[in-house]
Amino acid sequence: MDSKRWPIRILVVLLAIVLIVAAAASWNLLSNVKLPESKTAGTTGRWYQVYFTSPRYPDKAADHKGGMDEQLTSFIRTATSSVDMAIYQLDLENVTAALVDVRKRGATVRVVTDIDILDDPKENPSFKRLQAAGITVVGGNQNAIMHDKYVVVDGEAVWTGSWNFTENDTYRYNNNAISIGSVDLARNYAANFEKMWRDNQFGPRRRAGGTTAALTIGGASVRNYFAPEDKVADKIVARLKKAEKTIDFMAFSFTDDQMGDELVARAKAGVKVRGVFENTGSETRYSEYGKLKAERVDVLQDGNPYLMHHKVFIIDEQTVVFGSFNFSGNADESNDENLLIVDDSSLAHQFTAEFERVYAQAKNPPAKK
Repeated sequence: MDSKRWPIRILVVLLAIVLIVAAAASWNLLSNVKLPESKTAGTTGRWYQVYFTSPRYPDKAADHKGGMDEQLTSFIRTATSSVDMAIYQLDLENVTAALVDVRKRGATVRVVTDIDILDDPKENPSFKRLQAAGITVVGGNQNAIMHDKYVVVDGEAVWTGSWNFTENDTYRYNNNAISIGSVDLARNYAANFEKMWRDNQFGPRRRAGGTTAALTIGGASVRNYFAPEDKVADKIVARLKKAEKTIDFMAFSFTDDQMGDELVARAKAGVKVRGVFENTGSETRYSEYGKLKAERVDVLQDGNPYLMHHKVFIIDEQTVVFGSFNFSGNADESNDENLLIVDDSSLAHQFTAEFERVYAQAKNPPAKK
């Protein structure tokens, strides 16, 4: 080889390395992610990580490991300055310990929960442990429930979904959770949290404002709403009206007539509508199950002998509607709730896969023992 060409080749190699490093740095800045690494069944996107529970029946306590509780624990332990948590129920030892530990490291830890949960001796041992460690727990919403399920870490990342932080929700119930790296989204949740924590505004008392509903995260369109101030049911119905091909849904509680009517209308317009209802309460006169069944919409009662706790719409394999928000008047008018509407085909495919699992089990449920 000609030794005179070596300096040129070295320069070319160095230039390539610089370009690769610069591209990687740019991507990290654009994705705005600060998330723990996944060791279990989470699916990573550019800016999110989504999880689904894997309930077993019959359930064995010895199998209670490797679940979303471990992922949330890792998420909390990434905190260097602050953790804000709004959660309806908490009984997970490792999550409670993580909150105590990050406070000991010097991070500010604040917790909001439902007042009835906080005042119930059977429900609140974990909250009492937090209080004993010097963490202030605020309870609210005396007339309904503080039903949020979210965590904000360092004002940079958000964890949310249908999942309460309990043993049952983690290992027996069907649930979803997502962690999202986004300062803008974290700012919304922080604003909502401050209204409850600092201003003691819960349910209908809470004023609208301080949040930005329309966001772009990692190139995806994200809508972020809080109930009751944002009239969330109207936002869901408006999105259902846009469905052109498919609507799949999973509903723990579905009593909202306007949403039920829109599903019937979309089915009659040629949209393929499928749904799975949690069995408990689905045959009451308030549930939309009977109406949809009578209109020959493809709806089933779930096959999990415990609970199917999702609150999800998947529209046209592109849009996912999910969060703590049950499809009910209480969720829309009285409770404290949060919701995301995300336009991202990759995320939609993950939720569709979960729907197919739940739908298949509804058709062929395990024999109860």
